[in-house]
Amino acid sequence: MDHLSLGFSPLVPWWLITAFAAVAAIVTLLMLLGRQKGGMLRGLALALILLALANPSIINEDRDRLNDVVALLVDKTGSQTLENRAADTERAQAAIAKALAARPNTDVKFIEVTEKENEADGTKLFDALSAGLSDVPADRLAGIITITDGQVHDVPPSLKSLGITAPFHVLLTGRTDEADRRIEVLEAPRFGLVGKDQIISFQVVQAGRMDGPANVVIKRDGKVIQEIAARPAVVNRINLRIEHAGANLFEVTVTAAKGELTTLNNTALISIEGIRDKLKVLLVSGEPHAGERTWRNLLKADANVDLVHFTILRPPEKQNQDGATIKELSLIQFPTRELFQQKIGEFDLIIFDRYSNQTILPSSYFDNIARYVRNGGALLIAAGPEFGAPGGLQTTNLRTVIPVNTTGRIIERPYLARVTPVGARHPVTRSLPGAEGEQPSWAPWFRLIGATTRAGATVMSGADDGPLLVLSREEKGRVALFLSDQSWLWARGFGEGGPYLDLLRRLSHWLMKEPELEEEALQLSAKGRLITIERHTLADKAADVTMTGPDGQATQVTLAQAEPGLWRAEYKALKGGLYQASDGALTALINVGPPNPREFRDVLSTPDLLEPIATETGGSVRRLNQPGGFTVPRLVDIRSGSRFGGSDYIGLKPNEAYIVKGLGLFPLTAGLAGLALLLIGTIAAWLREGRGFRMRQS
Repeated sequence: MDHLSLGFSPLVPWWLITAFAAVAAIVTLLMLLGRQKGGMLRGLALALILLALANPSIINEDRDRLNDVVALLVDKTGSQTLENRAADTERAQAAIAKALAARPNTDVKFIEVTEKENEADGTKLFDALSAGLSDVPADRLAGIITITDGQVHDVPPSLKSLGITAPFHVLLTGRTDEADRRIEVLEAPRFGLVGKDQIISFQVVQAGRMDGPANVVIKRDGKVIQEIAARPAVVNRINLRIEHAGANLFEVTVTAAKGELTTLNNTALISIEGIRDKLKVLLVSGEPHAGERTWRNLLKADANVDLVHFTILRPPEKQNQDGATIKELSLIQFPTRELFQQKIGEFDLIIFDRYSNQTILPSSYFDNIARYVRNGGALLIAAGPEFGAPGGLQTTNLRTVIPVNTTGRIIERPYLARVTPVGARHPVTRSLPGAEGEQPSWAPWFRLIGATTRAGATVMSGADDGPLLVLSREEKGRVALFLSDQSWLWARGFGEGGPYLDLLRRLSHWLMKEPELEEEALQLSAKGRLITIERHTLADKAADVTMTGPDGQATQVTLAQAEPGLWRAEYKALKGGLYQASDGALTALINVGPPNPREFRDVLSTPDLLEPIATETGGSVRRLNQPGGFTVPRLVDIRSGSRFGGSDYIGLKPNEAYIVKGLGLFPLTAGLAGLALLLIGTIAAWLREGRGFRMRQS
C-alpha cells in the first residue's frame, strides 16, 4: 500500500534557518506596524525563501504491513500437574490457539515454561517470556496470554523493565476452594559436629479447611527417630543428633489431611553435613623400639588430631614401692585411672603400640577398653613379640575383642606384605599403590607374629600367608590389628619404601567410620538428575538395587563391577525429590534437586502474584473454572484505550508495524517548482512596490 508524507532535507543547518526565520518575522512585523506598503508581500517572499532553505519533499512509501505477534505462554512446571490442572491447561491452550489461528495477520509465539535441570527451582515464567520474545520487536507484540496456576517465582516489579508494553492476560487453572498442608523449615544448620545435637525449627502451614491431626514424624537416614504432635502456625524446635561424618539426611513429615491438594510438600528434607571436631587419640607405647615414633609423627602431622601419647615404663602398682622416685623413671606419672576409667569414652581412637609385659595394667582397665570398643569405640593394635607373651594384650581381658588367636610362633625373616583376595575388595587396601601385578613393589618386612584369624577380615598377609592386617567389627565398635611392628620401614624409606601414609590414613578413617571407607555400603551421588549408585561389598556379586522415586514408582537396576569390591550403575531421575535405593540388605537415600523444591512449597492457585502485572498493562486475570463451568474467553481487537479486558473477552492491541518496500521523493522547492515560487513572491512584491511608487508620483 502507498503512504504519502511530508519530509524536509534542509540546505543549511536548522539553527541557521531558525535564526533567519526570527529575523524575517521581526522585519515583517515592523513593516506591518509601520503600515508600509508591500510589507505583507515582502514577508511572504521571506517565507518562501525559508521554505526553499528547508527543502521540503513529498515522500511516497510503498509499505507492507507486518503481522501482529501474540505470545501464548503456557506453564508446564510441577505444580501444574496437580489435580486437573494439566488437562485444563491443554484445553485452554487448544482453544486459544484455535482462536488465534482464525485471527487475520497474526503470528503466534508458543512459549512453554518448564523446570530445567541444573537451574534454580521454581516457575521462572518471565525468564522464559524474555527468552521467547528476544527476537520479537516490541511494536509487533499485540498481547500476551498466559495459562498458569499463578505460582510464579520471578515476577518483575514491572513489565516495562523487560521492554514489554502489550496487554498481559492470565488464565488461571485450579479452584478457589483448594486446601493444602505443608511443612516449612524456618531454621536449619548446614554443618554440625559428629556426636553433637543441632537445633532445627519448623512449622506446619495450613491453607483452607483441614481435617485430621498434624502429627510430625522425623527420620534420620530413613529411620524414625522422633514423633511429635504439632499445631499449625506454631514454631517447633527440636534437637537432631549428628551421627556420622558426611551428609545426615533428615526427613520432617506431617501426616496427610483429608482433601488436601497434594502431599508432595508434606515432607521437608534437611541435609546436615557431619564434620568431626579434632579427633582425640590416645597412643600408648609400650616397649621402646625403632618404629615407636612412626605413629606419633603420623598423628601429630594431622592438625585435626588431638594426640595424647604416653610410654609406660612401670606398672602402676609398683610406683613408689622400690624406692625409686617418679622423677627417675618418667617426666610425668602415667594417669592410668583417669585415662582408662574416668575419661576413656572421650577418645575417638585408642592405639596400643607394642604394649609389653613391662607395662601391666589392672585387668579392670582392659575390661573398660573392651566395653569402650563394643559401645562404638575404635582400637588399633600394632603387635610385637610381646603380644602373646604373659602380660601381653592377647593374655588380658582385651582378648575378647581381639580378632586373632596367637600361635606362639614369631617369624623373623624377609617377606613381602601382600593384599589378600578379600583385601583387594576392602576399601582400606583396595587399589593400594604398589600392590598391582603379581609382585608388590614395596620394601619387605622382617617380623610377623604368628596367629590365626578368629573374626573379621584378613586384608593383608605376610610370611607363609599368615595374617598381617586384620579388621574386625565388635558390636558397635571396630578393631584393627597389625601383627607386625615394622610399618616404620616403609615410613623411613627402607628399600623401595611403601604406601604407609595411604594405608594408615585409610585405616584410621575406617576406624572412625567414615562412609567412604565402609566395606559393606550402598552409596548414592547425584549430578543434576543423574544418580550414580555404588555398592561396596566383600562378596563376589552385588545384588540388584531397587530405586524408588518420590512418586513411589520402583525400578530395578543391575550393577556392574567397576573394580574389585566396587559395583556401580547410573540411574536417570525423571523428576526432583527424594530417591531411595535398596538391595534388600542396605538402604541409601539421596535428594535430587533442591532439598525443598520451591515449586511445591505453596501450590494453591492464586491471582495475587500476577494481578499487578496485568493491571499495569491493562490486561486481565480470570479463572478457567468459573461457577458456570470451564470457560475460555473470546478474543477481541481494541485499537485504543487503556483497558484490554472485559467480563468475557481478552483484548489484543493491533499494531501499526510495517516494512518499506519502495520510496518515492518529490522535492517541492527544487528545480522549476522552487524557482516559480520564488519568482511569484518577488514579482508580487515588485508589482506592489511599483504601484505604490506611481501613486506617490501622481
